[in-house]
Amino acid sequence: MFSNRLVNILIPLISVFLGLLVGAFIMLGFGYNPLTGYLSLWEGAFGDSYFFGETLRQVTPYILSGLAVAFAFRTGLFNIGVEGQVIMGWLASVWVGLAIDAPMIIHLPLAILAAALAGAAWGFLPGLLKAKLGVHEVIVTIMMNYIALYTSNALVRNVISDGQDRTERIPETASLTSEWLAALTQYSRLHYGLLIALFAAAIMWFILNQTTRGYELRSVGFNQDASRYAGMNVGRNIILSMVISGAFAGLAGAMEGIGTFGYQSVKGGFTNIGFDGIAVALLGGNAAVGVVLAAILFGTLKVGALNMPTSAGVPTELVDIVIAMIIFFVASSYMIRWFLLKMKKEGK
Repeated sequence: MFSNRLVNILIPLISVFLGLLVGAFIMLGFGYNPLTGYLSLWEGAFGDSYFFGETLRQVTPYILSGLAVAFAFRTGLFNIGVEGQVIMGWLASVWVGLAIDAPMIIHLPLAILAAALAGAAWGFLPGLLKAKLGVHEVIVTIMMNYIALYTSNALVRNVISDGQDRTERIPETASLTSEWLAALTQYSRLHYGLLIALFAAAIMWFILNQTTRGYELRSVGFNQDASRYAGMNVGRNIILSMVISGAFAGLAGAMEGIGTFGYQSVKGGFTNIGFDGIAVALLGGNAAVGVVLAAILFGTLKVGALNMPTSAGVPTELVDIVIAMIIFFVASSYMIRWFLLKMKKEGK
């Protein structure tokens, strides 16, 4: 009745449905109309071209942070430091945007490359410690999130902006903004970064599924001992995986730094782009196409939630509860899988 491939597709779909269903019951419990609430969420995400543009703008960094987490997962690693890598990529892209005077054909690629390299460098150290000393990457990457946050704040305040809490705006030659896309979406903040994010998803799929190196990375993720016995350099592949994962995360930072905002500011806390990327990767099944679809869902929920208090009187925190329930059901996917397999046996 259900093939394994179909089960893998049904699990995230059922998880989303159950998350929305639980959210509806919570709305009812607090006296809100769930139909009105979800309708206002939909209108807030797709009600007109401006909201649609803002939704796609929010989807862009989610795709890249989701790819960062998913790439590490596929190779047996848990890169919980995506948030810090996002911040460093954001900082590097803005810094290069301000420090270099060059035509756009040179300036913009340099800013994007700087973000990828900064994220990759921030992923290199955890990979190195894991490969050489066996230090668990989760512990190192958690700590490096805070190092990234406070390092970025210190550099913005004391190096890049001369005591200010934010940098100057980057010049147009280093910007991903698009007048054409803005005009098309009633001057939303949609920018060309969406194309970069989709291209990155294709790159991840190609690396993992169509290259020898990708086969080695996945093999190390499945079984390090067997990979080592087969002659693979396990340590090198661990480091490479964290570097590539960090590069995706750094690009997510660039989408905000030289795309949405055009500057870097002192931050009182995390952006949560990296942490939301964990949920995106889990819901997307750690597959490139799945990550893109999950990012669209999360972007829709995040942007649409802003319309819920004004249109339906529903607090935006409810969307966070819905997202949490979706993650819960994805994390408990073995229960859904057990139920589907039981139905499969009974259907024979």
